Amino acid sequence: MDLTDSIAPRSDQMNAEDLLTGPRTFTVTEVRKGSSAEQPVSIYLAEFPSDRPFKPSKTVRRILVSAWGKETDVYTGRRLTLYRDPDVTFGKDKVGGIRVSHMSHIDKRITLALTTTRGKRAPFVVEPLPDAPAPKAATKGADIDALAKAFEAAGVAQNLWLDYCTNVTGRTITAPTDLTADEGRKVIDALAQDAHEAGEQE
Repeated sequence: MDLTDSIAPRSDQMNAEDLLTGPRTFTVTEVRKGSSAEQPVSIYLAEFPSDRPFKPSKTVRRILVSAWGKETDVYTGRRLTLYRDPDVTFGKDKVGGIRVSHMSHIDKRITLALTTTRGKRAPFVVEPLPDAPAPKAATKGADIDALAKAFEAAGVAQNLWLDYCTNVTGRTITAPTDLTADEGRKVIDALAQDAHEAGEQE
């Protein structure tokens, strides 16, 4: 049983507690103007509830501007890794906060010296985020019409088509749609060869 959902804080925004289980990578879907001067930006993330946007702190906003520029129109579709930093303070108390460790669309490490508290600056390092793996393309099936024409041209009875495909491909074929495009071409080539050999024997 995964307890992640049971420990999520009730709020109208992402909180540091949402990252107690470790860093997470998100994709930006939209950036909107925030509702207050303290939280002027709301960033909506594909992998997080839309009613709880990420409202970055001033430190994180400075990182975003440095890495991606000041115009948020280009942020959509970009990715970033967020983590909980337990050393973030509010007043004198360490309350934890959200920081950025990796970002897409940067070609090298970024190191920024940013103000953390009055009179104090600290280095913030952001690493390039590797490209997301490309979605696996669906395997294209065989051209069923071309297969049917090849079987008919070779004079193979329809009730033998699946057995023929099984013999050619070396795996059990239960329907023409089981064949990949490459297997379909292989079957058509075999049928053409059979038809050619049969013609020579006549």
